[in-house]
Amino acid sequence: MNKSQNEKDTVKQAPAKDAITVLSLFSGCGGMDLGFEGGFTCFAKSVNEGIHPDWISEHIGDQVLLKATGFKTVFADDIRPDAKTAWDTYFQTRNSSSLSVYHLDSVVDLVKRAKAGESVFPSHVDIVTGGFPCQDFSVAGKRLGFNSLRSHNGGKLAVDEPSIESRGRLYMWMREVVTLTKPNIFVAENVKGLTNLGDVKEIIEHDFSEAGGNGYLVVPAKVLYAPDYGVPQSRERVIFFGFKKAALKKRAIDALSAPVIAKEYDPYPQKTHGDGLKPYVTTSDVLGDLPEPDQATDLAQKAFSKAKYLSNGSQGQSEIKLDRVGPTIRSEHHGNIEFRRLSAEHGGKHTEELQKGFTERRLTVRECARIQTFPDDYQFVFPATDTHPALSASDAYKIIGNAVPCVLAYNIAMNLREKWDNYFKKHS
Repeated sequence: MNKSQNEKDTVKQAPAKDAITVLSLFSGCGGMDLGFEGGFTCFAKSVNEGIHPDWISEHIGDQVLLKATGFKTVFADDIRPDAKTAWDTYFQTRNSSSLSVYHLDSVVDLVKRAKAGESVFPSHVDIVTGGFPCQDFSVAGKRLGFNSLRSHNGGKLAVDEPSIESRGRLYMWMREVVTLTKPNIFVAENVKGLTNLGDVKEIIEHDFSEAGGNGYLVVPAKVLYAPDYGVPQSRERVIFFGFKKAALKKRAIDALSAPVIAKEYDPYPQKTHGDGLKPYVTTSDVLGDLPEPDQATDLAQKAFSKAKYLSNGSQGQSEIKLDRVGPTIRSEHHGNIEFRRLSAEHGGKHTEELQKGFTERRLTVRECARIQTFPDDYQFVFPATDTHPALSASDAYKIIGNAVPCVLAYNIAMNLREKWDNYFKKHS
């Protein structure tokens, strides 16, 4: 899509009086938040109109404007200043009051302040979302899980600091927020590696169910494969859903407690891409119209890691395959983000591009953002101004890699929105 069309990339939104409110934890740069609100552009190939004909508000070239969901983020939080800078800069283009939404605090400190009597969280919250930190569960890390050596504020866990405040147990503090705010539903996200780390998944399900004094029905967590929902990336994430029992209709309690949940109550979204459905979205589908960095005007497309190729077989030393989904965009890559193309000397297969004189380089910030299904008007690289600090390419790579793909989150959100009245009593 041409940059001149960017004025259509988002819907300028004022909070609707009847909006379903969302409290977002571990918000990062807002992939989950944007997906839950909708009203952003993505590539048309990411939407299966045969299954969801009413999801599109407008066709704009090879992209579409997704309809708003009716959900509204009223509180967001993270400990990363760069994530807040990105979130504030983007979301204020959607809602002029958004600058008061994002908080730069540890969830542990927020809960402690709330329990001490401070008015920390909004008085009315319908949904709590949170992608609690994944580093301690990821197969790419040391997999210390609940025994993390990192503190809730990102530093090293102090000798006298309670283990419950470690990074690996922050989901327990998300549970505390659920207890304090009493939402109708909570949605938690983490890496697939959590599901094969002993009985961690079952422990987390049980712990979440005890929110609000055993007040939540937690359905068995499932792993979602992002390409099944129109995301051009081989990302797999485990999703937890918890429903407030007191707000649920009797029929919904029965359905959600069944060994197999009926389609009209299943909180996990229907697959839209893959075998027998719409083809998976490839990296070529979403990157093909972008100019080379030296020809780009978008700062995020001009910026890319200059880390040199290493022949040691480590992560990030391969080029993307244009006819397939892309690799998982990682946060902690130390500059070794995957290559957009390798030279022939290093085994590059994109012969046609190499013959045109295109050089070896790694993925740009914009290319990573597109693979994560962020809209083009989300600016990830910019200089400092009077109203916000600068955001560097290095910071941008990290916060993009930490995000939930917007289109995956949109599938989750729209599925819940469409079934909301099936679940909940009126005025709950």
